[in-house]
Amino acid sequence: MLKTMITKLSSSSTIATTCNNSQLLPASSSQNFARPALRPPRYRAMASASASSSESPLLRSFLSAVTKPYLEKNQTAVLAMKLIQDQDGEEPLCFDHFAFRTFGIDGCGISSIAQLFLDLGYEARDELRFPAKKLRALWFAPPGQTSKGAQHNELFEGPLPRIFISELLVEELSNDAQTVISKYTRNAAQLSKHAAIASILNSLPWPTPSAQDYKILARESEYAAWTLVNGYALNHLTISVHQLRSQIKKITELNNFLQAKGIKLNSEGGILKVSPDGGLLQSSTVADSVLFSFAGDEILRVPASYIEFAERLVLEKYLDLPASEIQEWHRREGFEVGNADKIFESTSSNQTGVH
Repeated sequence: MLKTMITKLSSSSTIATTCNNSQLLPASSSQNFARPALRPPRYRAMASASASSSESPLLRSFLSAVTKPYLEKNQTAVLAMKLIQDQDGEEPLCFDHFAFRTFGIDGCGISSIAQLFLDLGYEARDELRFPAKKLRALWFAPPGQTSKGAQHNELFEGPLPRIFISELLVEELSNDAQTVISKYTRNAAQLSKHAAIASILNSLPWPTPSAQDYKILARESEYAAWTLVNGYALNHLTISVHQLRSQIKKITELNNFLQAKGIKLNSEGGILKVSPDGGLLQSSTVADSVLFSFAGDEILRVPASYIEFAERLVLEKYLDLPASEIQEWHRREGFEVGNADKIFESTSSNQTGVH
């Protein structure tokens, strides 16, 4: 993934008190989210689990830029990365994927954020459907990725992440919810092809919503409410657990380690989410909450983003390979509906306690 260097945060005890309930300064006039009281860290070289063989320098710059507002707003992610690196001997972290949420209406859906990645060499892979949540998603493989992987090509010190983009099937919502969403997306339709800019700038692509509209959506779809106030912000990034070097390279050990440090993990369906084939194991933190200034100067606490962890096991046909020869393409690829459905709950009121 992306490169920056972790700076020393104030102290572990000070940081811990801000997780999942960050103490915030008043919102600035240029954005609706209040900034965390703690300075966001710079972090050490980040790698990705999926190798790539060719990509534009613009892609590297974009991925790096997208993480900046994410880290400024999500102190739990900052702390988790610092704790993991400290435990892992200051080795570079490796990212599995980046994820975004969208409204599937007025050109503001998956294609709006995916187009940049496609133009820069990503390839669309599998579609996932979530009927109960009225969602669909697509994931995209990095440039140059083949069934046997590709030569290591560095994004600073690592290759490129997978991209996971979901969209809300707005036409399946109630008339009231559709009316609210359309009120904002129709103003953003002409700019939807520039969604990546909004992601980098941490700016909503539509007018500042009212608290009333936010509450209407939250009652029917917490995904919709989250997207209304977060727009194209990075929803989460995912650390590739099997690429770690210490004893926390097993996700069960990592989960225990993080919980012992006071980090709250998403318990929906159990802390550990396991695919039916047993090859994809995932967990995630509960989203931080931040203060959001709605139209009319009403300020409410809303869920922001979170950080995920994924362990991809070696496929059965490659189990006889020496550990030193195992590459990413020897491992379970893709995503799993059952796992992702539970991971989505990381921003839900049941997990965050934000109502």
